[in-house]
Amino acid sequence: MTRNRAVFLDRDGTLNEEVDYLSRVEDLKIMSGAKPALRSFKNLGFLNIVITNQSGISRGFFSEDDLQKIHDELRSRLQDEGTYLIDEIYYSPYHREGIIEKYTIDSPDRKPGTGLITKAVEKRNIDLKESFLIGDSLTDMQCAGNAGLRKILVATGYGMRDYQKCLDLDLEPDFFAKDILDASEYITRLEVDKRNQKL
Repeated sequence: MTRNRAVFLDRDGTLNEEVDYLSRVEDLKIMSGAKPALRSFKNLGFLNIVITNQSGISRGFFSEDDLQKIHDELRSRLQDEGTYLIDEIYYSPYHREGIIEKYTIDSPDRKPGTGLITKAVEKRNIDLKESFLIGDSLTDMQCAGNAGLRKILVATGYGMRDYQKCLDLDLEPDFFAKDILDASEYITRLEVDKRNQKL
C-alpha cells in the first residue's frame, strides 16, 4: 500500500501572521503566500497538515470553542475553487504552567514533542521520510528533527530570531525560506529534480 506524503505546517507565523495568543477570528490575518503555497503542495501530491501549539487554552486566554472558530475560518479562507487546501488541523492545548487543570500537563502533543505528528501518521498513513515540516521557530525545527522530517524554517514570525538558535544547537534547517511561498518553491524544485532523475 502506497503511503502518503505530507507537508506539516505550523500555524502562527507561518500560515497566518503572529498574534500573541490569537483568540478572535477578526484578528486572523493570512500570510499573502499561504494559499498559492498550499495549492502547490496539493498539486505535488502532498497532504497539508497543520500542527500547532495552543497553550492559550491551558492558560485560560481562550477556549477550545474559540479555537475551533478560528480554525473553521482558516480552512474557509484557504480554499481553492471550493476545495479545502488544509487536510487536517491538529493542536495541543497543553502547558505545564497553565491554570486550567485538565490542560496543565506535560504532553507529547506539545511541540517539540511529536504526538500530533504521530496522530496524523496513524490516521493518514504518512511516510515521514518523504515529508516536510515548515515552521517559524526553533521548537518547530526540534519537532521536525525528533520526527525525522525535512526541516524548513521560514523567516516570518519568529524565524529570523530563531535561525541562529537553530545553528547553535546543530539544527540547521534543510532550507531557510523567506516565507511559506518561498518554501513551496523550494519543495517544487526538489520534486522537479527528483522526477528528472527518474527519466
